[in-house]
Amino acid sequence: MVGIKLDKLMGREKTTTVCKIPLDQIRPNPFNPRQEYTQEELLRLAQSIKNHGIIQPIIVRPHLDGCYQVVCGERRFRACCLLGMSAIPAVVQEMEDEKAAVMGIVDNMHRQNLNYFEEARAYHILAHKAGLKQEDIARKTGRSQAYIVKKLRLLLIPDRVRAMISTDIIAERQVQSLLKLTSAEAQMEVINRIYEQELSPRESEALVEKLSQNNLPQENRTRLGGQNVSVLIRDT
Repeated sequence: MVGIKLDKLMGREKTTTVCKIPLDQIRPNPFNPRQEYTQEELLRLAQSIKNHGIIQPIIVRPHLDGCYQVVCGERRFRACCLLGMSAIPAVVQEMEDEKAAVMGIVDNMHRQNLNYFEEARAYHILAHKAGLKQEDIARKTGRSQAYIVKKLRLLLIPDRVRAMISTDIIAERQVQSLLKLTSAEAQMEVINRIYEQELSPRESEALVEKLSQNNLPQENRTRLGGQNVSVLIRDT
């Protein structure tokens, strides 16, 4: 099919053909860090597409059985499904898993505000599904390696604790402080008190510090006033 020509697609000097692909031949992106989309969010986008059309085509890659897999633009794909459209403008590109994962995740980070757990999951996908090292992830996403490591630490929070956390209410700084606590029960206690008492990040950190001291073995607590404080902090 004759399509429209796009220049400088994804920052590259190239000419690419856009064609219309039936929606029932497109599959979701397995590397997408976002697993859930709110109905309100999709309805807003669907209304915009209904009024103005698809301004920028999605990017797909060939998949199994003659189908295609979304690389960039899954929200647009889902919104078009919501509208009951039969096809969507798309650019087809051959690419390996690593490139597909990087493109999809960077596109997500640029186009929408991922919450801190979604961003952490994005880096986890790049590390474990695309096989990238932390320094490679940092280079490809424009972040520092320390930033990547800090985000990945969020995934150490147990699933049952993570399920309690509303990222709209609890700041990342508060969640990071929970990692000082060794038990999920203590972490959940802090979360409940953040909600009930509307604790600020500083107040919740103070609470975590208090609980973490209570979790220390007795022989270590007796050394807090001595000369081994710095060693104790490292050990803890």
